[in-house]
Amino acid sequence: MRDPYDVLGVSRQASEADIKKAFRKLAKQHHPDQSKDPKASAKFAELNTAYEILGDADKRKQFDRGEIDAEGKPRFRGFEGFGGGGARGAGAGPQGFEGFEGFARGARGAAGAAGADDLFSQIFGEAFRQAEARGAGAGPGGFGGFSGARGPGAGGSRRAAAKGEDVEATMSVTLEEIAAGATKRVRLPTGREVEVMVPKGVSDGQVIRLRGLGRASPLGEPGDVMLTVEIAPHERFSKEGADLRVRVPVPLEDAILGASVRVPTLGGAVEMKIPAMSSGGRTFRLRGKGLPTKTGTGDLLAVLEIRLPEEADEALMEYARRKRGVKA
Repeated sequence: MRDPYDVLGVSRQASEADIKKAFRKLAKQHHPDQSKDPKASAKFAELNTAYEILGDADKRKQFDRGEIDAEGKPRFRGFEGFGGGGARGAGAGPQGFEGFEGFARGARGAAGAAGADDLFSQIFGEAFRQAEARGAGAGPGGFGGFSGARGPGAGGSRRAAAKGEDVEATMSVTLEEIAAGATKRVRLPTGREVEVMVPKGVSDGQVIRLRGLGRASPLGEPGDVMLTVEIAPHERFSKEGADLRVRVPVPLEDAILGASVRVPTLGGAVEMKIPAMSSGGRTFRLRGKGLPTKTGTGDLLAVLEIRLPEEADEALMEYARRKRGVKA
């Protein structure tokens, strides 16, 4: 994992606002639903991990102090007193031993190459023997992450290390957020919080795979997050694919004589002309006022709802009686 400052392209003195702005810009650029880059999913996961650290004030301070690494994991500090310098012994660097490679450098700095090999044999000998007995890679109990681990007669083949567990999560979105292409902050079951862009053309119940954000694996790749989208009900609009349907109350006199009426949309009300003698239930299509899709935008279906006068009008009542053939 690269330095999160490098991933987001910001300096170590960047403000919280600058970090958030940089993340949103890059997230839109590398979102798997927006980018044709085959590595978009990996880049997007890397961006989320970087922002998880730098977007959190406490984690950012921990990273700057060297207490956690670029993945947010505590750094391995080595053994006290090992190599004559504690965690900062020979080969450890300013932050102590970094994994097996740094451990080996520290060991060789203290005892020479042969001494380091003996130490590795004592600590990891049994694990190596089990791995060799099963062949190269990680069978049950083996260490598939060590390069060059080959079992007798295996022909140099390696088994893939076990992938981490996939986890499930949900994300509730509104029609307004879908229309705007919003980015939502979602807390995952793993405890991580990530920014997720609402994809165009998303449907209720759709599952989005967030690669590499699931449970970690000791040696293999982390699992994925299976994120189910739940579209929240709207008080005014109903969704029909990419189209929206809305009921528009119209006074009786406007339905009879024709008028220009205000129609609500997700982007604000617009004017719509209705012809004279428009019946209740008549539907008008406002093109491009629906939800965005991968290829365009849906429409808004405006359904007229005739509204009668609150007080009885004698002339209207007389007209209704004549039409029905009822004498006053």
